[in-house]
This record gives sequence, C-alpha cells and structure tokens, in this order.
Amino acid sequence: MSVTSNSGKIKFGTDGWRGIIADDFTFPNVRKVTRAIASYLETAYSKDRPVLIAYDTRFLADEFARTAAQVLADLGWTVKITDRDCPTPVIAYNARHLNSAGALMFTASHNPAPYCGIKYIPDYAGPATPEITDTIVANIESASDDLPSNNPSGSISIFDPKPDYLQFIYTLLDVERIKSAHLKVKYDALYSTSRGYLDEVLQQSGVELESFHTWRDVLFGGGMPEPKGEQLEELVAAVRRDHADLGLATDGDSDRFGIVDEQGNVLTPNTVLLVLARHLIKNKGKSGAIVRTVATTHLLDNFAAKYGLPIYETPVGFKYIGEKMRETTVLIGGEESGGLSIVGHIPEKDGVLADMLVAEAISYEGKPLSQLVKEAIAEADGPLYNHRLDLHLTEAHKIAVIDSFTKNPPSEVAGIKVKEAGRKDGIKLYLEDGSWVLLRPSGTEPLVRVYMETHSPEKLSQISQEMESIIAKLG
Repeated sequence: MSVTSNSGKIKFGTDGWRGIIADDFTFPNVRKVTRAIASYLETAYSKDRPVLIAYDTRFLADEFARTAAQVLADLGWTVKITDRDCPTPVIAYNARHLNSAGALMFTASHNPAPYCGIKYIPDYAGPATPEITDTIVANIESASDDLPSNNPSGSISIFDPKPDYLQFIYTLLDVERIKSAHLKVKYDALYSTSRGYLDEVLQQSGVELESFHTWRDVLFGGGMPEPKGEQLEELVAAVRRDHADLGLATDGDSDRFGIVDEQGNVLTPNTVLLVLARHLIKNKGKSGAIVRTVATTHLLDNFAAKYGLPIYETPVGFKYIGEKMRETTVLIGGEESGGLSIVGHIPEKDGVLADMLVAEAISYEGKPLSQLVKEAIAEADGPLYNHRLDLHLTEAHKIAVIDSFTKNPPSEVAGIKVKEAGRKDGIKLYLEDGSWVLLRPSGTEPLVRVYMETHSPEKLSQISQEMESIIAKLG
C-alpha cells in the first residue's frame, strides 16, 4: 500500500529536515526520509549495530519516532527507542556509547510548536557532516513512503538513555565544589526535554532549587521553546524575587542554553562563551583551541591570543564546530545562537552541560555571575557590542544584494576601512579597527541576516544604519 506524499518539500538545512506537522511533516514523508537514511546506513554500518531513535516533547514526535522504528526494523535493523522524550545531547552521547549505527532524533529544536523535524546523528555523537546529509538527500527521491510490512526482520526495544549520560556528565563537573557553594537556583524547563535531566543534576549538586514548566506541553505554554528574552520573563522575575544566584533554561531539545544572572539579566550566548572559556582555563586548568562560527564574538579571539590558544572560525552550524572537535583538542566551541561543547565532551552542543558549567564557575569563584561577566569581558579587552538585522527582502532583491557584496564589497563602512572580505559563509567584512559585518542569506526564505560587532553603541548604530541604506539602494 502506498500513500502519496509531497516529498518535494523535504529540504535538509544546517541541522536536518524540519517542516510543519500535517503539512509537509507527515507520516508518509517520515517513512520516506527514514528509508533514505537507511540507504545511507547500509553503506556505512553493519546490521549488528543498533540504530537509536529519540524524540522531543512536540505533538506526535513520539508517534513519528515509532513509525521510523517500524520502517528500520522492517529493513532488518535492530532498533532501540527511548522510553520518553530525550535531549539531543543525550541520544548523541548514547549513539557513541552504545557502539550504534547512529541515531535518529525527532525534534525541531527551538522552532515554534507547529514544527517537527528529524536529524541523523552518526556514531561519533555529533551532527552529520554535509557529505552525509547530501547523501541522505540524494536518496530521498528514490525512497518509498510505503507502510512497513507486518513481518519485520529486525527488532524494536525500549531503552533508558539517562543513566549512562548522567554518569558521564558527572565526570565533567566538580559536583562537590558546587555542593559547597550552596547555590540558590531557578530552573525553567520551558516544557522541554531537559526536565528530569538538568533538575536531577542540580539536585545531586545540592542546590536550593525551584523549577517551572516541568511537564510536556506540545504548545509550549503558547510560547516558543527558546531560552531567551520574552520566553524567560517568569524565570527572571523568580530570580529577582528570591535573590537567586542563577536562573537556567534550555530550548526544546536541550542542546541550547539560557542563563540569567543574579540581577535578572539574560546573558547573551557570546557572554556565556567568554565566561566559560575563562573558567575552563583559570579554574579547571584546561587547554585547547577555541572554535567559533563566523557570527560569534571576536572577544573569543582576544581571549585565545591572551592565553596562546589556537582560534578557528567556522561557517554557521554546530556541525562545523563538531568536525573541528573531532580533528583536534578543542577547549570550547560555540555559536552566538546558544550552543556549546567543551574539551572531553561529545562534538555536539549540550544545554544541560552548559548550564551546569555556569553553576560550577560561580561555585569556584565565590562571586556573583554578573561580576564574573565583567571580569571575563575586561580580560578579553572588551566590551564589544553586537547587533543583528533580519531584512525581509524579495527574492530578486536578496540575490542582488548578495551578488553586489560578493563581486564588489564596499571599501569602507561607517567611515572604517574594510581590510578583508571573507566568504566562508555569506560575506564577512573585516574592518580595520577590529569591527566586522556579516551578511548571510537565508537558504529557505527571502531574508538576509546582517550581523555586526564593534567597539561602541554609537558606532554600532552607524554601521547598522549604513548597512540598511546600502542594501535598500540595491533593491
């Protein structure tokens, strides 16, 4: 029996395929994509290695996961599916720990509730490289969306991925040090997969804990499962009301972190990366390269120079940071969108670990988080100021902008000379005074994102206005 599906809409982005549930993210398309992944698995692994499957808290994510399990079992694979919704870093860790053929994770991460997604995580426990995803995408056209047979040659079993992951996480943290600090912590799960993980680690670390939204709600309380700004108002209020040391959150699949300091400030990921890079070097005696994406703060470069560490710049997407982590020793790798990993951990972003490392940093220093932020920024010769413009343009205008900046980039911006134009990902203008501007076109919508970083709010405003003006004229 075949069910017609609209596979023309299946597009893999920087982290798998996402779509709107019941529009393009349908059961027939899940069967089709699962078979496309299975065709790749046949070329890379033997069938004595299990395929793991996990899912987040979204509507039908568990049912989509079971559908994929049935398809893979029908094709002769041994499948292990998680006993409940699960953080992405947890299934990634188990993909390596259980000597698997990789894992399928059903998640749309921080996207709104109507979305679901599927990503393939290879056995090295990080995001699939472009070579792997390109192979999977090429397999989709010929993949069937048929229902699986009733006589599978493989098998499906349920497993709990939590114990092994937590045991490993405790090796990366100084739990006794955190216990001795007697921290007061507020935790907003945002209805995500981190409930039962992050709160358990916090409790094992002896903090005084209050938790919010620690149940599954497929509508995420009417908000977004994204740990920043307006989604964290309740957490901010709780931190201020009870004079807590720290507020913590994660996104929907718990690979991104959200941090609130004791004053109720929501810290930017750039700031958290600085604080934790300093903590790992100063308090834990760790070393290695610092890796950041093209859109992430250059204060990390200053930090690397100060400590004589290598610095690497990658395209946007944690898969590129993960690749670098598999090639060399990386102290910390991160991106301005809220993902990081550290030396000794898997090459995948982990919001649970990131949150706990901030608690650990406060415990080592015995100082408020806001003070640690000031010290880290000063040590990196900051501050620098960041801004992002999301410019919604017609497709023709978007193409004209990218074409113009690629072929004939401006020689100066806001009176500062452009010393180099990089094309690692979009077009990045490196300015003579250390400022920079990055243009990245969206691959899926008529949108150009313009990131910028400079030394003062006034200069930031000038650069922003000038970029808007230049781009407007290209319409």
